Order: sequence, then structure tokens, then C-alpha cells
Amino acid sequence: MMHGAIETRAVAAVRDEDRDEDGGEAYLAALGQRLRRARARRGMTRKALAAESAVSERHLAAIESGRGNVSVLLLRRIAGAMGLPLADLAREGDDPPVAFDLIAERLAGMPPDALDEVRGWLETRFGGAAARARRIALVGLRGAGKTTLGAGLAARLEVPFVQLDEEVAARAGMPLDEVFDLLGQAAYRRLERDGLEAVIAAREAAVIETGGGIVAEAGTYRRLLESCHVVWLHARPEQHMARVAAQGDHRPIAGSREAMADLQRILEGRAALYAQAARDLDTSGEDPAAALDALEAIAADLVQLGTSPPSTL
Repeated sequence: MMHGAIETRAVAAVRDEDRDEDGGEAYLAALGQRLRRARARRGMTRKALAAESAVSERHLAAIESGRGNVSVLLLRRIAGAMGLPLADLAREGDDPPVAFDLIAERLAGMPPDALDEVRGWLETRFGGAAARARRIALVGLRGAGKTTLGAGLAARLEVPFVQLDEEVAARAGMPLDEVFDLLGQAAYRRLERDGLEAVIAAREAAVIETGGGIVAEAGTYRRLLESCHVVWLHARPEQHMARVAAQGDHRPIAGSREAMADLQRILEGRAALYAQAARDLDTSGEDPAAALDALEAIAADLVQLGTSPPSTL
């Protein structure tokens, strides 16, 4: 009885903030349609799905009609009862073609080396020099040398040096720290994507410095990889910390043990994303000129090659 009462309240409690303001109503409607299609493809009645998932028929009906504000755990039970990955029900936007799901299923079981081979083929077949032109984008955490080496590379190549954070600030009409404080992370990410698109449209040749977190925004990072030759700059954690402090930001020094642990966690969490770059460069050495020489050689090779094969770290 208690479970049923809680479930009934959950069906009724579709909060206002989950509705129109952020597209929540449209999302719930699409989710309901997706659930109905998945159930129909499997020839499952709502009663059978309710029995398999331990979710009441009433709740399933509410979800399928776009009125049920379903929890992740509940949706996971429903997906499991139909033998579907949770992501297939919860995804944003329209359903991809069937071929996409078949390809994704095949790729999911492949080892990393094989995935790199597939990506290399896709880059060769569908990417290429025309898309990336002579745009070199630098990714990596703060303190990796993106500003110093990026400006130096742009000077040597005689192309503009574009700092994507400055594009964000210009579009927002306020300093970058105020963008985060007043507008929030989501607004920053939208402005970052808009700024990147503007740079791509305006510049066939440029060196672009990106923010350290761009790799965590899947759509923006994918666009960067498609449109630029991407190089990952990285250094030892203590080098990152020292360089940030040398720029006048002493926050990492206060409570350095916790800050170093946080930095290492970020590096570990983003390593696989950064590794999607075409090349990587360790800037831990003390000779900036040597690092700039190495970066120039990488840039020349990428532009001449015309495609960006996967990085091998």
C-alpha cells in the first residue's frame, strides 16, 4: 500500500520547473513515445511490462502519455525489463537510425586499439583537410602552456591567436568570472559553443586556445575535433600547480594537498577525452623554446597530413 501511495504521488507531482522553462514537458512527451515504441517492438502489453519491471500499469500509462515524472531508478527497471540500455530510453532528441544503434552495439564490445583504428578510418573517409583547414586548437588543463605556446605558435605561423574564453566574455558583455557567477555554467557552455562556431566560420587559419573543461561538453568537443587539428598539452601535476601560481593565482597553494588530489582526479577523469586529440605534447620541461619548436613541428605535420589520426599515448 505504501509503495502504491508513493508511486501515485510521484505520477501527480510533475513539478513546474520540469515543464516548459527547460523543455521538460517536451522531453517527457518524447520519453513516453519512445517507451511506447519500444514496448510495441517487443510485443509487450503494458500489463506484461508492469509485471516484469515491478512498475504499476497506472504509472506506465502516465509515463507513456508524457505526464509521469519518472525517476532514474524506475526508468532503469523499465528499460531492464525490455532488455534495453537505460540510455536508449533516456536519450535527448530524436531516435537515431537503426543502423546507428547496430554500429554502437558493435563498437561497445571492441578494445581501445580497435576503436582507434575505426576512428582513424572514419577520419580518413569523412574528415580531412577541408574541414579543419589550418586551424590548430590546444586543449589541456590550466598551466599546461596553452597561452604561452599558443601565442608563440600563432606568431610563427603568422595566423591569429584566438582565446575562446575571451570570445565567451565578449559575447556575454562581462568578465569571465562574472559569466560563471551571474549566468552559471550552462550559460558559459552555450556561449563557448557559439564562440567556437563563430571562430570556425570566420577563420580558416588560427591557433585556438580552449578552456580546460571543453572536453567534458561532448557536442562542443566533437565540433572542435571535426573542425580543427587538436593538440593536447599536458604537464606533471606539480608543474600545472606551479605555473598557475606564477600567473598570480595562489589559490592552489592554500591547502595544497587537497588541491593536488583534486588536480590529479581531474587529469585522470579527463585523460581519455584529452587523448582524442590528434597529437599530445608533454610541456613539463623547463625550456619553453624547445616546447614551441616541438609544437610547431606537430602543427606542420598535421596540416600537411590533412587528417588527424588518433593519438597514441
